[in-house]
Amino acid sequence: MSQQGGRPTGHEDDWWGQLYDDTTEDTGPTTGPDSLDDRFASAAGTVRTGGPADAAPGDAVSADVPGDVPGDAEPRASGPVPGPRREPGEQADRWAGEPTGGPRPPAGAADHPAGPTTFLPGPLPAGFDERTPRAHTPGGRTSPEAAHTAPSPEDGPPAPTTATDRAPAPPEAPPAPAEPPPPAEPYLGSGPPTYDAEPTALPAADPDGLDDLVADTVLDGARYGTCTLRAASVRGDSARFRGEPRRDSLLTARFGSGDQALVLVAVATGARAVPGAHRAAAEVCRWIGRAVGRSHARLAEDMRAARREDLKSGLHRLTDRSLGRLRASAAEQGLAPDEYAAGLRCLLLPADPACRVRVFFGVGPGGLFRLRDGAWQDLEPPVGETAGAPVVGFGTRPAETPEGDRLTMDFGIPTPPSPYEPAPGPPREPFRFRASLARPGDTLLMCSDGLAGPLRGEPRLPAHLAARWSAPTPPGLAAFLADVRIRVKGYADDRTAAAVWEA
Repeated sequence: MSQQGGRPTGHEDDWWGQLYDDTTEDTGPTTGPDSLDDRFASAAGTVRTGGPADAAPGDAVSADVPGDVPGDAEPRASGPVPGPRREPGEQADRWAGEPTGGPRPPAGAADHPAGPTTFLPGPLPAGFDERTPRAHTPGGRTSPEAAHTAPSPEDGPPAPTTATDRAPAPPEAPPAPAEPPPPAEPYLGSGPPTYDAEPTALPAADPDGLDDLVADTVLDGARYGTCTLRAASVRGDSARFRGEPRRDSLLTARFGSGDQALVLVAVATGARAVPGAHRAAAEVCRWIGRAVGRSHARLAEDMRAARREDLKSGLHRLTDRSLGRLRASAAEQGLAPDEYAAGLRCLLLPADPACRVRVFFGVGPGGLFRLRDGAWQDLEPPVGETAGAPVVGFGTRPAETPEGDRLTMDFGIPTPPSPYEPAPGPPREPFRFRASLARPGDTLLMCSDGLAGPLRGEPRLPAHLAARWSAPTPPGLAAFLADVRIRVKGYADDRTAAAVWEA
């Protein structure tokens, strides 16, 4: 050939003329159409029917393999596409392309091997040899992987294969079961409570007074000696709905170390419907914590020696001083004593495993209960009375005289006014004190009025807690919080509780 417009040269174009002159015969004559469309239609028809037996006359159904015709130095393929060498007796599986071991075909059968698979020459990937059949797809792509894939839907259904050639079908995955709906919020009483079970509104915040913010829930716990402590304080449903802060305050503190340590749990409740009530509760907890911490060595010694009267009088003074400081703070703010006040209830637990004395003291409403042998006991007596049997080694003198005078020790001397109080005010809540000996298996519960109220007013609540807390091991923090949060219709105040399990 030459460029356009150029004169042809004989020695360059001789090969072109020899190949394409009118006298040269076709190198592969066929009796049927031999266009690209005809070849594709023939191959597609052969695949669809499953073998050459259904092919129409004149269709090319396979290709000859070079080297199958003896004596030819340059054998010519009778089909449209040449392929690699294949040993006689090897037949390609119709779909998987794997050679099947069988009897050698008769003479001449190699020119028309069974099956629609077409073999093409070319380099083989690693792991394949010349005996590995390669499938030729209608689009012209050749790969060993294609010989092991199922035909497209356009090719029609595959021909049936034997049990040994059929690949095992993967097991069908069972349908995923639907997740059950989350359990409803538990409650007790005649019906569901009025308010939502979860917090809905946050308290208003002052950018210059962020220290006054109170968390919705506080959770704590510890284990010392033979007792396990769980404590929680939760904002009530009504406060959550109105966006008011939690009026209950909880303090858990350990003073000292080793067997000489003393654990204090303080629970305070601010006045209802009074601004800053949560600050008063937190302040009185800090005052009593500071007072007990400074005297913890003497208090722990009195508990180990079972000095009930010394404990009672000493804790009475510490409580009065703490509440007196609170009233002095109210006067500094220009508030009435009842506008900046809080009830206070405390529990002292020695870390010494040999001492099983548990001391409760405080002022204000709330509850002190004990779960023993599956039954609840109310350990908080009315004013001027004593509930339960006296504790061995402890006196039983009431905290006050019938006239309301507070006593110290056994001398009957009225307690003088606290120097931290501005002036005698209206009658206040009496001081409450209780010392008891713990038994293995007991559960002692101190709580604010938000939980004491439903415990005394809804019979199903103490039964429910008794069933939950009678297990051999104490509940975890999350389980204890869930128990404290059990809602009862008609009781929507803050709830604070501290429970002690005896080993």
